[in-house]
Amino acid sequence: MRLAAFEHAGTARLGLVQDDSVVDLAEAAPDLPRDLIGLIRAGASAFAAAEQAARTARPAARHALAGLRFLPPIPNPGKIICLGLNYVDHAKEGGHAKPEYPSFFMRGATSLVAHGSAILRPRASIQLDYEAELVAVVGCTARHIAQDKAVDYIAGYSCFNDGSVRDYQRKTSQWTIGKNFDRTGGFGPWFVTADTLPPGAAGLTIESRLNGQVMQHANTRDMIVPVAETVALLTECLTLEPGDLLVMGTPGGVGHARKPPVWMKAGDTIEIEIEQIGVLSNPIEDEAS
Repeated sequence: MRLAAFEHAGTARLGLVQDDSVVDLAEAAPDLPRDLIGLIRAGASAFAAAEQAARTARPAARHALAGLRFLPPIPNPGKIICLGLNYVDHAKEGGHAKPEYPSFFMRGATSLVAHGSAILRPRASIQLDYEAELVAVVGCTARHIAQDKAVDYIAGYSCFNDGSVRDYQRKTSQWTIGKNFDRTGGFGPWFVTADTLPPGAAGLTIESRLNGQVMQHANTRDMIVPVAETVALLTECLTLEPGDLLVMGTPGGVGHARKPPVWMKAGDTIEIEIEQIGVLSNPIEDEAS
């Protein structure tokens, strides 16, 4: 099942994607929660009700995907936890050894941008880079979870572009500032339920394309620390909650490692595609002066 957040008549809506249209659940199933976190919290019965409502929805509840104004699948997650250096080739191209423990860092919700909306190159820098990543969405409260049970705590998956302002990322030993410029983190186009993908979303092709040119091409099975181990490690330390995002790291091929470096600029289009999930596409614009 694919679920998309979008704007209609000035309000945020949640819809179930079917082929080239989306069924507005506010119209088709008004008793269901109006956002993805609410639906996740409501559990399997709510997902089943959404699927049934979509099958019997009136034509007026359907909207074409073409021209739809998407929103981030979860616009205000409680936590956005990211993994750095989670593919060996990316660690190597950045001059790092294979890490013995994940390089965790956090993003804020103001850095998110939806499918189809512009990623902003900030006024402060030209070094805006792309990073194709899988994002796992936490489905239920999790603390001290064994690795063999961990994927059961993931509700679904999406695509992410961990847009990074490289010179700011390297101003300190902590990467946070370069990863949190407003509207640099592409997220979408939609949420895909875990039951439609391999466990841990492993074995899926992941790719970035800048203006149609392939820049990164890898497979999610190449992650050093996969989804299950990530959940187990994090829940040794903290409580994961429904709607938290785990952004799972990028493969090699990023712009800063190229010679000469490749930076995203106004007029570019960056696409992140993950097999069986979808294509996240964002134009690049300069931040207004």
